[in-house]
Amino acid sequence: MGSEPRASSDADSKRTIPPYMKAISGSLGGTVEACFLQPIDVIKTRLQLDRSGSYKGIVHCGTTIVKTEGVRALWKGLTPFATHLTLKYTLRMGSNAMFQSAFKDRETGKLTNTARLLSGFGAGVLEALVIVTPFEVVKIRLQQQRGLSPDHLKYKGPIHCGRTIIREEGLRGLWSGAAPTVMRNGTNQAAMFTAKNAFDVLLWKKHEGDGKVLQPWQSMISGFLAGTAGPVCTGPFDVVKTRLMAQSRHGGELKYKGMVHAIQTIFKEEGLLALWKGLLPRLMRIPPGQAIMWAVADQVTGFYERKFLRNAPV
Repeated sequence: MGSEPRASSDADSKRTIPPYMKAISGSLGGTVEACFLQPIDVIKTRLQLDRSGSYKGIVHCGTTIVKTEGVRALWKGLTPFATHLTLKYTLRMGSNAMFQSAFKDRETGKLTNTARLLSGFGAGVLEALVIVTPFEVVKIRLQQQRGLSPDHLKYKGPIHCGRTIIREEGLRGLWSGAAPTVMRNGTNQAAMFTAKNAFDVLLWKKHEGDGKVLQPWQSMISGFLAGTAGPVCTGPFDVVKTRLMAQSRHGGELKYKGMVHAIQTIFKEEGLLALWKGLLPRLMRIPPGQAIMWAVADQVTGFYERKFLRNAPV
């Protein structure tokens, strides 16, 4: 009889928030993030595709778009962007939780930093192949179009864009730029999940399994800081991804033959710094986006923990 409370306590300590709750928390966070940050993503894409120097910087790019195309142009591609973010975060958070469960020590329930990195990388690769690449191809094709009149646009909307790409370029066209996208997302998520946990511990003494739920502002600070490393490390992959996705296979030669060829060509024609084009708007979008996403996600998982679990790892 005396051993029952101890056994119950040990069982509670190993209970975790299920992957489906992590997935739900990610989907809600992604929806909120998309609505706030779409204009920055449009500006980033235009800067990365600007080979002639038409835009002098972030502010000039934004004001030029508004002046020549109207305010609505800053929300071009919102439908695929919001859908893409929601599905991406659902898959990312859910798959990362599943990978972490698989890598955890069966006796102690602990997760090593190496296992955390591998879990994040695996989640990033999975989201890149299943969701990110086809959605970003459609989004970038829509964003690179100038003007608002449907009569003058090749792609009339996300569905029409997807159908046109498949008709002209085949199904493979929706996976243009898959290689750099896999490298970018895998590296990003490996760094992000590891950094988020590290900042939670360093700043708020929040350890997995201690039952403590962070305040939204604490989650935002940890998420913001965790979201800064990825864009700097993966800038070239993001630029190459955008260039490969933007070029059409319909008629004429392809300028870029693949990831390595694109990197070599951009470096040769535009210089080393061109591989980090759009870095500032990425830094303006990704860290705030992670702050918003984690503020929502931590509250959702925190509610589940308070309602159904005691001392559950989050």
